[in-house]
Amino acid sequence: MKHSFFNRQDAAVTLLCAPESISEAVGLSRAGEMDGADAIAIELQKMPPEQRTEENFRAVINSVQLPFMFIDYRSDRFLGADDEARQKYLLLAAKCGAEVIDVMGDLYDPSPLELTHDPAAIKKQKALISRIHKLGAKVIMSSHMTSTERSAEEVLAHLREQSSRGADILKIVVATNTEQAMLEGVRTLLLLHKELDKPFVFLGSGQFGRFIRYIGPQLGAAIEFAVHDYPANQSYNQPTIRSFKGVMDNFHWDIGDLK
Repeated sequence: MKHSFFNRQDAAVTLLCAPESISEAVGLSRAGEMDGADAIAIELQKMPPEQRTEENFRAVINSVQLPFMFIDYRSDRFLGADDEARQKYLLLAAKCGAEVIDVMGDLYDPSPLELTHDPAAIKKQKALISRIHKLGAKVIMSSHMTSTERSAEEVLAHLREQSSRGADILKIVVATNTEQAMLEGVRTLLLLHKELDKPFVFLGSGQFGRFIRYIGPQLGAAIEFAVHDYPANQSYNQPTIRSFKGVMDNFHWDIGDLK
């Protein structure tokens, strides 16, 4: 069976990396594959624009037998908050064979909770998603609010709004710094699994973030992000691929076991 984000029984443990060159992207992808990653997510923010070419993107995507996701947030050190400029390279990645492209929930209109409600911005998002689909790729719509706690019902409403714009995978990251937020995170995973008809990603940040990430696959999350190692200044919130796979391989229970 061809590797894919969409034909799996378990969550896809995905290497998340932000390489500074194409050669580093290839090296990290191969390291992720050897670690047991199910997929690769490439963040473009550190890669010089002159290296973001069709030839180079194809070289990365063909370097391993795993599906790729491409991401480019406003932290891009070269293009910054220029939403239009960044999409050029994400569309190129879709053309080159990336299976999934990240579209920010507040793309074209920076907004609280990273979800725009501006009709003009939403129209542009839908048009972009249509272009990505025509290139043969799928869309993950993402919203990050790493310092804000949200209830299960608020998260569900948020992801349903993402879905209405044509996203194929729905993603949100919220703060989980308290015991109450951790418990609400568990309730959120259960509610999303019950109510959503599309793959979802629910991640926690802060004190209980790693716990929420480790249990996410058992409670229905479709994708979990992990790292190869911890270089200097690397956030420790992301588990390594090896530790993630170890937990999943030995949990011996998930939501699908319930009758």
